[in-house]
Amino acid sequence: MDGAGDTAGCGRRCSVDSNREAFWREPVGMTVVVVLESRRRLRELRDQLAALQPPLASLVAVGEGETPLEQVGELNPALARQRRQKGMALWLMPFGFLAGLTFTQITDLQTFAALGPWGEPLVGGLLGMGSGWMGSFVAAASVSSEVDDRIRTLRNRLEDGSWLLLLEPAAGTEVPWSVLQQAKPKAVVRLGES
Repeated sequence: MDGAGDTAGCGRRCSVDSNREAFWREPVGMTVVVVLESRRRLRELRDQLAALQPPLASLVAVGEGETPLEQVGELNPALARQRRQKGMALWLMPFGFLAGLTFTQITDLQTFAALGPWGEPLVGGLLGMGSGWMGSFVAAASVSSEVDDRIRTLRNRLEDGSWLLLLEPAAGTEVPWSVLQQAKPKAVVRLGES
């Protein structure tokens, strides 16, 4: 009996199990940075990768005459820190407001008594919200990861005269490792997986 007959004979359960196995075998997307020694090799590799089917999700050349390093979010820790700060502020500011409001109510302090029964808790909430905003800056600056070390190494290589090619394969596809190996890069660095 062929494979189609086996699947058809076992009913819905086999098709669900085979779909589940296909899901787990699906490659995980990742961002890869290729370090090259010359701009000529960078252009050749970029053209080869641009011609692939299905196309890559992202392909960015970094170096002199190409995209500036500061504009590439994956290679700029300051941009990553700004994104973290904004995300943390989104949560910390409302909780800070509620904490300030609650603190004003339970402590029975009369610091802003001149503002009345509604004004005093409101000012306490606003002060708590300001504290949450400041806390988002401190928390975002204190987070570091191993990706930051990799980025620092890549930035140093760029300063030493190398060229970087950042690529991210399309969802459900693998990184074209064979094409990258043919280019004979100085290094290939994985930044992260999505």
